[in-house]
Amino acid sequence: MSHELGRIEDLPKEYVQDLRDLNLVPLWPSLRGVLPPKIPTRQTKPTHWPYKTIKPLLLKAGELTPIEKAERRVLVLANPGHGLEKMQASAAMYLGMQLLMPSEWAPSHRHTPNAVRMIVEGEGAYTTVDGEKCPMSRGDLILTPTGLWHEHGHDGTDPVIWLDVLDLPLVYYMEASYHINGDRQTVVPGQGDKQYARGGVVPTHVFERSKKAYPMLRYAWTDAKAALQAMAVDNPAQESIQVTYVNPETGEDAENILGFYAMMLRPGQTLRLPARSPAQVFHVIEGSLQAQVVDSTFALVEADTCCAPGYEAVTLKNLSADQPAFLFIADESPLHRKLGVYENRG
Repeated sequence: MSHELGRIEDLPKEYVQDLRDLNLVPLWPSLRGVLPPKIPTRQTKPTHWPYKTIKPLLLKAGELTPIEKAERRVLVLANPGHGLEKMQASAAMYLGMQLLMPSEWAPSHRHTPNAVRMIVEGEGAYTTVDGEKCPMSRGDLILTPTGLWHEHGHDGTDPVIWLDVLDLPLVYYMEASYHINGDRQTVVPGQGDKQYARGGVVPTHVFERSKKAYPMLRYAWTDAKAALQAMAVDNPAQESIQVTYVNPETGEDAENILGFYAMMLRPGQTLRLPARSPAQVFHVIEGSLQAQVVDSTFALVEADTCCAPGYEAVTLKNLSADQPAFLFIADESPLHRKLGVYENRG
């Protein structure tokens, strides 16, 4: 029995036109396109965005476009496999490098996509999220979850740059993406990163439990780095030194669509990450490394970013023989688990 499917060209043109006039489409000519055998069709291509090429263009944008005209001054890290006009790094992830100059204020708004900020360079800036003022330092991860008011300000003297990671492509595809502008927020007392400063220890809510869906908005790099270093010392034989950014009250992923992690590679270490269904993004916080993704090999230095499609193994190699390398990882794992399509193929 033949498994070859009929083509649209095999059908009479009049029949095809009759279908189109009624907004009908025959499935069988396209069935293998939407349900390919054994492995999905992926548009995400291995892509490397060197920070040394992005930074001067971002600073130039600061000269060309005032914050009042930009609202958010961002250069999008677009994956060519999806088409640059779609402004996405993978099927569900958007990446952008954002610049805030001294004394600037990016106005308050809220939107349906979830976002995080991974601070790349500079001091003195902050993000206010739902009234909580979150200072920005290199390597910090700051959440701006769906529906929460957020704005950015800068009291320092030098440019501050951070990497935005949003689930915008998914929310846009669902026709659920929109934003609302708001007034400048009033800062309220309390910082979640102070209350949840130690793993395994959370505040006791004797009288009234917190109503915040996201009790911790800022994950300081000093704490994440210290955790990685302690893990490496505590278990010298452990191959993968990685932590997951989680909601400290529930233990679940910090946000509900994308997953966020920090990883340490020991000096000279080579680590093979198994082929899993979600696409991944790698951003170097400290050090230098080599990433082998399908047929592409990227040499990554501090502040560089690259992405890998799903269902492909990734090999990371620390290029330093005497210093560890630290990187931030974002992936689509929470979404895949919720949809029941998560796979680890080893």
